[in-house]
Amino acid sequence: MNDELDKAYATALQDMSTPRSLRHMVQAVLEVDELGQGFDERAILSRVQAGDSALLDRWARKLAAWDIEESPEWADGTAKCTSGRREAVYARLKIGEDLRSALDAAVPLYAQDDGTLIAVTDFTPWYTDDHANGRFYWPRYKQYLDDKGFDERAIADLNNSTRMVVERLADPEQAEPRQTKGLVVGHVQSGKTANFTGVIARGIDAGYRLVIVLSGTLNLLRGQTQRRLDKELIGQENILLDRDPEIFEDCIGVDYVLDDHEWRRFIKFGDRPERLGAFNIARLTTREKDYQSLQGGIQALQYDKREKRAPLYEPVNLHSSAARIAIVKKNSTVLKRLVTDLKQVKSLLADLPVLIIDDESDQASVNTSNPKKWKEDQKDRTAINGHIAQLLRMMPRAQYIGYTATPFANVFIDPEDSEDVFPGDYVLSLPTPSGYMGAAQFYDLHDSAVDNERTYADSNEKAYIRDIWGDHDDRLQEAIDAFLITGALKLYRARHGFPEDRFRHHTMLVHDSVRVVEHEALARRIEAMWHESAPLTRQGMARLEDLYLRDFAEVSAVRAAELPLPSDFADLRECIGEARRRITEDRPVRVVNGSKDKDYEDVDFDRSEHVWKIIVGGTKLSRGFTVEGLTISYYRRTTSQADTLMQMGRWFGYRPGYADLVRLYIGRDEVRGRDSVDLHEAFKAACLDEEDFREQLRRFGYLIDGRPQVTPAEVPPLVRQQLPWLKPTASNKMYNAELVSMSAPGKAVEFKMYPTDSASRAANIELWAPVLELIGAEPVEIKTPSGRTATMKTGVIEHRMLTDLLERLAWEDGGKQVAPHLRDLKEHGGPDGPIQDWMVLFPQLNRSVSGGFEIGSYGLFSLSVRSGLGKLGVRGSVATQNDRVIAEDLVRNARDGVNFDGSLKIGPRRGVMIAYPMVAEKPSERLLLSGTGAVDPAKLVIGLAVVPPIGVNSGRPEVRFRTRHAGGSAIVDAPGDD
Repeated sequence: MNDELDKAYATALQDMSTPRSLRHMVQAVLEVDELGQGFDERAILSRVQAGDSALLDRWARKLAAWDIEESPEWADGTAKCTSGRREAVYARLKIGEDLRSALDAAVPLYAQDDGTLIAVTDFTPWYTDDHANGRFYWPRYKQYLDDKGFDERAIADLNNSTRMVVERLADPEQAEPRQTKGLVVGHVQSGKTANFTGVIARGIDAGYRLVIVLSGTLNLLRGQTQRRLDKELIGQENILLDRDPEIFEDCIGVDYVLDDHEWRRFIKFGDRPERLGAFNIARLTTREKDYQSLQGGIQALQYDKREKRAPLYEPVNLHSSAARIAIVKKNSTVLKRLVTDLKQVKSLLADLPVLIIDDESDQASVNTSNPKKWKEDQKDRTAINGHIAQLLRMMPRAQYIGYTATPFANVFIDPEDSEDVFPGDYVLSLPTPSGYMGAAQFYDLHDSAVDNERTYADSNEKAYIRDIWGDHDDRLQEAIDAFLITGALKLYRARHGFPEDRFRHHTMLVHDSVRVVEHEALARRIEAMWHESAPLTRQGMARLEDLYLRDFAEVSAVRAAELPLPSDFADLRECIGEARRRITEDRPVRVVNGSKDKDYEDVDFDRSEHVWKIIVGGTKLSRGFTVEGLTISYYRRTTSQADTLMQMGRWFGYRPGYADLVRLYIGRDEVRGRDSVDLHEAFKAACLDEEDFREQLRRFGYLIDGRPQVTPAEVPPLVRQQLPWLKPTASNKMYNAELVSMSAPGKAVEFKMYPTDSASRAANIELWAPVLELIGAEPVEIKTPSGRTATMKTGVIEHRMLTDLLERLAWEDGGKQVAPHLRDLKEHGGPDGPIQDWMVLFPQLNRSVSGGFEIGSYGLFSLSVRSGLGKLGVRGSVATQNDRVIAEDLVRNARDGVNFDGSLKIGPRRGVMIAYPMVAEKPSERLLLSGTGAVDPAKLVIGLAVVPPIGVNSGRPEVRFRTRHAGGSAIVDAPGDD
């Protein structure tokens, strides 16, 4: 197909708002009258079958737009996202069967996912199609995203999710004031800003007239959010409004115009919105300035009413008034200024519809004061939480919407605290966006394949993750080389058909420490390595070629075969030189941390034409802030909180045209306190915990007749923790969390809170009777595969016997310690569960039973002395180290049909329980019942430890929490679940 015809074809496809004859459209562009001239469907078919990326991109955008369109007249009544709709499109395009089949294979039908919604049911629907499709700012924002190159499917998802949020808000025109509080759960770096920008656009179109965006705790993030909203929503005309200095003073300025090269790309309306029949947006903050006290300019918060006698929420006033927007940092001083100014217009607030968007709502917004320190019923609030509560009290028509990718702190908020920000009205879990590289794209979350069986094609971890062991400098040098190679590959692709603007920024992130003082030293070391590596010399180029051939060439060949890739490393040499020049220009390394704000100027992705740098950072780059063009990450920073860890995963996000080039170098043995931790396994565990949380929301979030069946307060979400040292969130955000389930497959779990009173001890011994009856009379020698040996009395009990015993025994703490383990054991038992029965081991202190003591009529047992059989439980361990290792060894090496003691089998569904008859003093006659040889049950405690089978949770340890004061206890079977 020649260039002229190719351009005509592209123009014809672009110009079709509805599907029409492709042949006629191409001929119209070519201005050809004779039917069939200039059009060759076979050439189009050949290019589709060959995987022409530019051509398929055009088809994908158009077909997706038509697939997802709501009830268009041309579609003959076919539903969106169905094969019937696609057939209707093809029929109108008048293309042949071969081309239809090729397009179906290359551009599969879009299966739209609306996410998961859990919400209250007692709300009045008000957000009609007229609201959703008309007005001013929302349709222009959608068009802006389309012009920017957003995928039609991404826009369709945004259309659905933002509507789901806005229709859950109160009607801004209703007479009766009503607040709502909700939570939108996205993914790290997945486009939450685009979502709340859409919600704001829809909201102000509907009538909300004050928008407050709480944008993180750092100036860096606040400034980025301000610019994003200015560029994509507020627009040039609103930024350049004629200003009355008496009203707005210095808080509104003409930023961007003089020093921002992207000013021309800011959204434009053609005129001031008020002149186009809409309303203006007045900014109360700017790119450089957070919220300032308005003082005499308090009139900036006054709203003109067309009908003076009618309240502001009446449509006649609401839709003729300008909206105000403030993007403020979550800082006590800043929020105090805002609260103070709002108090000066207190009479207005009762009628003012307000949107409060809380970005990163799990950070700073949650009340972290300790309830145990509250005076009586007087709740203490942390500063930011207190200011948010005050804003909500002052503005009865305010709608609070929290946004986060790590919602654990939010779900632990006490739902009974009416002034806190628990999302009592709705929780919306957004689907994974198209084109997003997240946990599922980096990790083999559910793959049980052995490492040496994995390939770059079927293992995400093998393709994208590189381990850091031992000599860190060797791996750091490799990461630096990878950064140079990937920069060269981006330039190569730009020279072979890809828009260069897609690779405008190219970055590497080094996140090694939280300490600011270490960042400068690390940056100097990296810069020295950059210059000393001499990549353009013969030796340096050989090193790069080796890395390219054994890594990038192989991965890209199977992960991005459709993208341009050099046939030989020599074809990349020129691009390597250009990439090095770009990175080296004005120093290759930049530090971005909390020491000073000016560091951000060195990596200002908005104002700079190109940022090709290695960025060394800490907290400033660990939450919310987007590192544009991030391709290589070198990560070694530890933390004890899963939500903090996930937020530091800046490598998650969108990587159009270079997803195959992304690499994560991550520490596998990093020092944390006295221990070392595997950060790769920590991230994988956190990803699985997050996936599990979303799955639980899904189970409760199904709809019947379009309506949710369970409210957020009724859902008892179980937040999972797989690694003992990695908590879901900070301890001061978990005061309202209750530990409900613990699982430790293959590891011994001990119970220590035994009763202190004689009656309870005697009753407990009676409860042990069914177990003791099944224990063999003679001890046997146990020998494990590792060579450990011990003499034990043994027996086997059914799983139900153990759970009944744990449930009925008296415990000094009322069973609090045993309860989470008991819940887990119950969950995994049963005929088809991973636990079928238990081998019981009673260790004997001597090979013979001489010196043993009778327990009831069940034979002789060794007695163990354990100090601290009091109210604080057993001090130290219940099981000895040797016995614990034996039990764990038996479980880890479980195989059906293998006899470890000559008679008893240990299989994959059999756990091990170790039991110890314990007394508080050295065994003597004083422990016996008068006139018998049996131990006095009032002086006896049988302690135990259990080792669950490896099959529980696929061998992964796990801890689960839920909200302590959950309002309900809904148990719901979602449709289709057994």
